[in-house]
Amino acid sequence: MFDTLQEKFQNAFKSLRIQGVLNEETIDGVLREVRLALLEADVNFKVVKELLDRVRVKALDQEVRSSLTPAQEIIRIVRDELIEILGRKESLLTFSKDYPTIFLMIGLQGSGKTTTSGKLALWLSKKKRRPILVSTDVYRPAAREQLAIIAKEIEIPIFAGEGINSPIELALAARKDAADRGHDVLIVDTAGRLHIDEQLMQEVSELQLKLRPSEILLVADAMIGQDAVRSAQEFHERLGTSGVILTKMDGDARGGAALSIHYVTGQPIKFIGTGEKYDALEVFYPDRIVSRILGMGDVLSLIEKAEEAIDKQKALEVHHKLRTDSFTLADFQEQLRQVRKMGPLDQMLGMLPKIGMLKNLNNVHVDEKELIHLDAIINSMTPQERLNHEIINGRRRKRIARGSGTSVQQVNQLLKQYVQARKMMKSMSQSFFGRQLGRLKIPPDLMSQVKSS
Repeated sequence: MFDTLQEKFQNAFKSLRIQGVLNEETIDGVLREVRLALLEADVNFKVVKELLDRVRVKALDQEVRSSLTPAQEIIRIVRDELIEILGRKESLLTFSKDYPTIFLMIGLQGSGKTTTSGKLALWLSKKKRRPILVSTDVYRPAAREQLAIIAKEIEIPIFAGEGINSPIELALAARKDAADRGHDVLIVDTAGRLHIDEQLMQEVSELQLKLRPSEILLVADAMIGQDAVRSAQEFHERLGTSGVILTKMDGDARGGAALSIHYVTGQPIKFIGTGEKYDALEVFYPDRIVSRILGMGDVLSLIEKAEEAIDKQKALEVHHKLRTDSFTLADFQEQLRQVRKMGPLDQMLGMLPKIGMLKNLNNVHVDEKELIHLDAIINSMTPQERLNHEIINGRRRKRIARGSGTSVQQVNQLLKQYVQARKMMKSMSQSFFGRQLGRLKIPPDLMSQVKSS
């Protein structure tokens, strides 16, 4: 996400750091680069003008210009104004006091509405809710079957409504069924169109009137840029949407839609879709998104992903093994598997701040297949070899390479990576890694096991 915009912002601020002293000419030069970066990212021109006008006024303040670190002050101002444009704070879902709470999912055909309905249901289930799905799309061939397949894969109940062919009747029957079966959230996946028309609006208006949903969530494709902004504006004017879910953000390196929708429509972005997997749905935090854009990273989101994916007991065991210098190749393999659970590695790297050794991560391409090869290599080792890598001589390396379908060079590379990772993680365990364990919300009884060992 935002790779292009991030790179251009970095270049703009690089020239600012070289200047040392701020004056009106210097500020205007930087803002010209920022303006070009935003317009090339397909950000709405009104948003660009408003943002730069506000930044310029604050940047020309005497206190900023006389600061010992004027470049940092300008970056701070840009950061604050971008957060303001995006809506300042995350927007939480609204739940009804009466069962079930109803979320009406609307949007154009091809925006990813049906898949996003499934993603939202899975997200809610992880938050201890009991969602149920229903499709009221009686027009598109196999639309209801598509949602049924998704529901089965994510193990979320669905109201099939066999024999019912009216969208209104389907939704009302689903609401009654949800209440009878004790489901607290009903997600209604509505029909879409290739473009906004009167029939679409009329149908959604009737559903809105009959169901009185707590949320009307517009699902918009981030890849279509300003077209997504225009459709969001029209949907909101006609129906009064309560929020937006931007899909396909992982494929949008520009980010124009994300930076424009809230300002243009006044409606918050509530979630973003960051991949094809059903768990690739993230709450939209304006401050975290801006930090990513400016190359400051998003460590909080990275930690949250770790909380969801990493086994806390195993994390404690690794911490103990690192302290006692007993971290083996089997442990290394388990760590690689835990990291893969967190999502695509390119996305994980994108959440790290672009400073020091990490500043060139934008140019790093991570081959997910390489992790599969590493896993296969370790699987080809004997239990003794996994416990003690030092016994792996030349003859053993050839055997491991044959067994894993790789080369001796790849086996050598893995062993080198393991030794390096072991040294790095051991030093981290005494500082950063140890502190981050506290962020994983580990129960006191588990933590005490490590402290006493």
